[in-house]
Amino acid sequence: MRRRDFLAASGLVGTAGLAGCAGFQLESSSSAQEPALVENRPDGVYYPTHVEGMKMVGKQTVGDYTCALTYSYPHRFWLFTGSHRQKVALKGEDSVHLMPVVWDNEAKIVPPDVNPQITVEQDGERVANVSPWPMLSQPMGVHFGDNVALPGDGTYQVSIRIGEPSVKRTGSLKDGEYGPATFEFEFDFSESKLNEIEYTDIPSEKEGTPGAVVPSEMTTVQMTQAPTKDALPGTVRATGTSDDAKLVVTTIDGAEPYGGSTDQTYLAVSARTPYNRFVLPAMALSGTLTRDGETVFDGQFDAALDGELNYHYGTALSNVQSGDELEITVDAPSQTARHEGYETAFYQMDPVTLTL
Repeated sequence: MRRRDFLAASGLVGTAGLAGCAGFQLESSSSAQEPALVENRPDGVYYPTHVEGMKMVGKQTVGDYTCALTYSYPHRFWLFTGSHRQKVALKGEDSVHLMPVVWDNEAKIVPPDVNPQITVEQDGERVANVSPWPMLSQPMGVHFGDNVALPGDGTYQVSIRIGEPSVKRTGSLKDGEYGPATFEFEFDFSESKLNEIEYTDIPSEKEGTPGAVVPSEMTTVQMTQAPTKDALPGTVRATGTSDDAKLVVTTIDGAEPYGGSTDQTYLAVSARTPYNRFVLPAMALSGTLTRDGETVFDGQFDAALDGELNYHYGTALSNVQSGDELEITVDAPSQTARHEGYETAFYQMDPVTLTL
């Protein structure tokens, strides 16, 4: 169904709603373009009110990266700064939600740390300059996006520049060259084409209940998921849950590929969403490892991107033994922006204690 047809048929045009949940500040939603938020949203991942499709502008490869420029309807999302959550509501001038999806050609991983800068021009004049947010959505996982105001229908030139990565690379990605790159696209925008994008309403009896929609089937755009437990390298020691985030701990003998030494053990924490296994980047994690009541490690886990582990948090230790107790503390939740269905999860995260 097209969005405009659905909203007209369901009487949601111009509807205002108020939604909140225990432990969170109530947030109002009043929009002619989106239905009201679900009332009493749960403290965790939930089915959103709707799912929007997207259109492809184009795809280009430069050096070690490929960038696909996609777009959809402008929509609400939430920003996370430290432990503060802020809703970004739609503005009347918002025309489109631009989403550049960048991935590593070799590892087929979407890195959340390349910080794209988007410049939109028409007839040689700049009409928009945007630094899109790293985002997490149920259909797409990690990507970049932001709402953009355009003057109207027409042809636009879009330049996307990515910077050098800020997160260390390990394993097969350790020696890669990941310098800046620029991608150029021509974007033929019209409101009629925008309104052709698929818009799926989630049944009222399902929206707001625990769960997640299935990932997008748009095969021309790379989407990465955390490895299954069986596919993780090393020895999987334990799995814990904090505010709906799954934390899987694995250890690998020989930490040299990960910045340690050959006689050390690399302990990695793979943080992912439930249901779809999307990675949870930009967290601050620390841990305490105890053995027979004595502390053998107390420190930070460094964020890293690896060809086998994907985005994870890890540290090199002298050794890890069966029966060791590991307490994982989330000093800051994932700082990625969230689409509807993820904004109430991975937020107020309690420490997790695991027996390895």
